[in-house]
Amino acid sequence: MADTVLYEVSDGLATITLNRPEAMNALSVATKVALREVVETAATDTAVRAILLTAAGERAFCVGQDLKEHIGLLAQDPAQTMTTVREHYNPIVRALTQAPKPVVAGVNGVAAGAGFGFALAADYRVVADTASFNTSFAGVALTADSGVSWTLPRVVGPGRAADLLLFPRNISAQEAYELGIANRVVPSAELRVEAEKVARKLAAGPTVAYAALKEAVAFGASHSLEETLEKEDELQTLAGASEDHGIAVRAFVNKEKPVYLGR
Repeated sequence: MADTVLYEVSDGLATITLNRPEAMNALSVATKVALREVVETAATDTAVRAILLTAAGERAFCVGQDLKEHIGLLAQDPAQTMTTVREHYNPIVRALTQAPKPVVAGVNGVAAGAGFGFALAADYRVVADTASFNTSFAGVALTADSGVSWTLPRVVGPGRAADLLLFPRNISAQEAYELGIANRVVPSAELRVEAEKVARKLAAGPTVAYAALKEAVAFGASHSLEETLEKEDELQTLAGASEDHGIAVRAFVNKEKPVYLGR
C-alpha cells in the first residue's frame, strides 16, 4: 500500500489518513488507488464499527485532484485520464456512503473539489476552525464529481448548492457550520483528538442500528413517504432483532450503561 494513505484499525475504529501534506493531500493516481482500497476494506470489514477519514498536516484535508500530475496525464491521453471518476472517485464515495457503519470526517484544513466530496460523503463532519471548503470544479472548467451533485444539495439545499457550484469560493468553518456542512467546529489544535473522540463513541455504539439509520435516511431522500414507511418497518425489524437492542433494553430497565457488541 502506498504511504500516501495510512490505515490503522484499533478497538473497532478504522482510521484512514491522507498523507501527502507537502502537496496539500492532493489526489495523485497512487493516492486514489490506495484510498479506494482502504475505504473499501474498512467498509466491508466486520471488525470495523466506525471509520475516521482525516489527513496529515494543518493546511489541507484534501484539495482534490493533483493538477500537476493531471496536466501531464491529459497531454498523454485525455480520455483515459478522465476515467478516474469511474475508477476511483465513484467507488470511494459509494464505499463511504454505503458502509454499514458510521463515517466521520475530521477536516483539518482546506477541503476542495473531490476533497469536499469525500467530506460530504461522511455521516458526520468535525471541522477545524481554520478549515475551509470550496467546490472548485467550475474554476477548472469541470463539472461536479465525487458525489457532490447529490450530497451538496441535500446538505445546503439546491439553491445554495447552485451558488457554490457555479461561483466557487472559500467557505469558512463558521459558514460551513451555519450551512450544515460542518456538524461541529473545534479549535485547530484539538481537531484530531475531537474527531477521534466522536468516531470512537460511534465505534462503541449499536452498529446495526447505525447502519439502518444510514440506509433509512438515504432511502428517504429519493422515495415517497409510503415507500419510506415500508423501509422503516423493514429496518426496524432488523434492528429489533439485533443483540445490541436486547442489551440496550436490559440496560435501560436495570438503569445501567449499555455495552454494545456491534451486532
